[in-house]
Formats: sequence, C-alpha cells, structure tokens
Amino acid sequence: MTSQTFFAKSATFTFLPFHSIVIGLVALGLSSCGGDGATGPAGPAGTGVAWIVVTGTSVQAVSNTGYMANNAAEVTVTLPASPAVGDVVKVSGTGTGGWKIAQNAGQSIISSTIDTTVWTARESARGWNSVASSSDGTKLVATTFGGLIYTSIDSGVNWTPRDSARYWQSVASSSDGTKLVAVENGGQIYTSTDSGVTWFLRDSARNWYAVASSSDGSKLVAVEIGGLIYTSTDSGVTWTPRDSARFWYSVASSSDGTNLVATDDNGQIYTSIDSGVSWNWQIAATFESRPSVVASSSDGTKLVAASAIGHIWTSANSGVTWTLRDFVRYWKSVASSSDGTKLVAVENGGQIYTSTDSGVSWSTRELNKNWSSVASSSDGHKLVATVNGGQIHTAAIYVTTTGTVGSIAGRQYDAIELQYIGNNTFMVLSYAGYLAVQ
Repeated sequence: MTSQTFFAKSATFTFLPFHSIVIGLVALGLSSCGGDGATGPAGPAGTGVAWIVVTGTSVQAVSNTGYMANNAAEVTVTLPASPAVGDVVKVSGTGTGGWKIAQNAGQSIISSTIDTTVWTARESARGWNSVASSSDGTKLVATTFGGLIYTSIDSGVNWTPRDSARYWQSVASSSDGTKLVAVENGGQIYTSTDSGVTWFLRDSARNWYAVASSSDGSKLVAVEIGGLIYTSTDSGVTWTPRDSARFWYSVASSSDGTNLVATDDNGQIYTSIDSGVSWNWQIAATFESRPSVVASSSDGTKLVAASAIGHIWTSANSGVTWTLRDFVRYWKSVASSSDGTKLVAVENGGQIYTSTDSGVSWSTRELNKNWSSVASSSDGHKLVATVNGGQIHTAAIYVTTTGTVGSIAGRQYDAIELQYIGNNTFMVLSYAGYLAVQ
C-alpha cells in the first residue's frame, strides 16, 4: 500500500489523551464502542486444489488436485473416472518430457479457445470420393469410386468394408448414423437402416451424382447428371421426379428435409422450401459459371456454396442473397455445422479451410492433398475428410476425440485447468502454452 501525506492550510489541531476522550464520551452518555453484533452465516467452502509432483510416467488423477509433471519422459495423467460436477483438475509441465491428459471411456474435453487441430490419417489409400457423418461424429461412412463402402463407429479410428465394389458417387447419413443412402454413378440408389451392415436397391439405374438426407433419414433427395431431381419421403423406398433435366452437381438438405438447395454444372443454384416439390433459381449466385458444391445449416437459412474454380459464397437467408468469400480455388467439397457458424471446405490439390464465423474469415489446415470430400459433426467440432488416392483424415476442433483415444498434451512449461461439467465432459477453464488436441 502506498503511503499518502495530507496537508491542511490555516488549521490548528489539539490532540487529547485517549482516556480523556473516553471520560468525556461517558459524561455525555455515549459509549466508545458497542457490543458485539450477531455472527453472520459462514460462506461456502472454496475448492481447494492440492498440488502433487509426479516424477513417474503416469498417475490416476483425483478431483480438485493439481499435478506437476516432472519427468524427462511424457507423464500421462488419467482423468477421474467418476467426478462430480464442478470438480477441477490442473496439470503443469515442469519436466522436459511434458504431459498428456488421458480420458476414460466416453469422456471428452471441450474448449472454445484451444484450436490446435491435429489431422490423423486413417485406413488405407483408396479412391475415396464421398464421406458423411452422424450428428455426434462417431458414426462415419465413406465411399470409393469402383470400390466398396466403408463404415466406422469410433469417429474414424477403425473402418469396416461393406457391400460390393461399385462406382459409388455420393453418400449421406441420418443424424444417428443408422440410416444411410448411397448412389452409384450409372447404377441405382442403395439404402441401409443398420449403419451400413446391409443395403437395399432402390429406384432405377441413372447417372446419380449427389444425395442428401434429413436428420431422421426419412426425407431424401438425389440428383442426376443430365437428368432430374428425385425426392423420397419414406427413407428411399419410393422416389418422385422433380424439376427439369439439368446437369445437377450437388445437393443439401435442412434437418427436417423441407429446405433444399441444389446446384448444376453451370454454377446455377436452386432452392426449395417444400421438400423439393418446387424449385427457385437463385440468380444472385450465378456469378461464376462453374459447378458448385453446397451445404446447409440445420434450419436451411445459412447456406454455403463453393465453386469448382472460383470463390466460396455464403447466404444467411436461405439463398435469397449471397456474399462472396475467400479466394479463387479448386473447391471440391464443403460442410456446415448445425447452426451454420462453423464451416469446412477442401480444395482439390490444396488444403483444408475452416471458418468459425459463417464464412467471413477462413483458416488453412493440413497439407496440400487431392482432397475429395469433407463432413462435419453437428457442432462442427469433429471433422472427416477424404483424399482421392490417399487416406481418410479425421480431426477434432475445440474438442477431443471421445473415449480413450482422445487426449490433450502439453510440453514443458505448458499448463491447463479443467472443470467437469457433466455428461462425461470436461471443459477447459484456462491454459498456457501450445497444446496438442487428439
């Protein structure tokens, strides 16, 4: 505390002995101090965090405890298995080996600030050309042109081959990942109700090029190169032709299947607000005469279109008006979070690009590859992208992979504080340094 000096001008002060003041107060019937007041209620106990220095390579964490990783090798700190809501865990690295926070089955760590995306190569190099994701990002399905369909139930860590070798062109998934629909170029439409274990042939052989699904998998829309748009309201059992013959290129659906958006190979964009019964040409988005891939928010109001040789375009009013974004690239695929704020786009022969502000600004990810398709979980945190002639790549943005495969790691002098918020989820309260999210 800084001492202060006060000055008074033209004033005289007389100081009396303390006992004289007290006697004077008593004589006036006043007391120098009152009795003790009532004792107030005790405040809530604070969350104390005891720190433990870990010199080994692993430790099982307990709630409300901090761990100082002090080893030349990486120290693994496993999260508490049964924490209470509000419990915290802290980790800091003092040793040269750094640290890693390991998760138990079903657990994950979410953060709105850590954006150190790590893309992990999965499966084998194949002619991957389309991929779709369940709402939570755990169930995935990918197709190969001239090969098989592959499914995953662990966010892309392991993949299982399905059905037969066909010229698969596009695939879509219901929100829970149980209902799938895939189209074959020059073949038929195939649907599955058991996450891809078995498949049923639908409609007729056509030059199918793209397909989309409602959240519950009941309303489907498929487009044909040089043909019509087809819609289904019974999970693909029957199909109804719509609109006119065009070289349809891409299609996307709102969660309820009511709002649809489709593109043709001339860069024209068409929208429907009645599940595909009628279509409107969106002239504002025809500035680039190249085919565009398209994605939609859950309610169908926020749309994103990316030209095969051109820009990215976004709309916040179901396609009535469009705004030009980013730069001219060889865009191949685009995906959107449920609320339309988090977008991801891939470039053929280029990089992956992500946006967290509905496409206003973009960040580059990964290395240059022949990216062919990309999909996103509904919250935009889990992404999966395919490489034509390469592998499948998965990543988590702002959240770890669920379960024991997920982790957050730091180096020496890096630190983190986590709080349990329920539902097997920890949240990052604060961190320092560069952290690797898996």
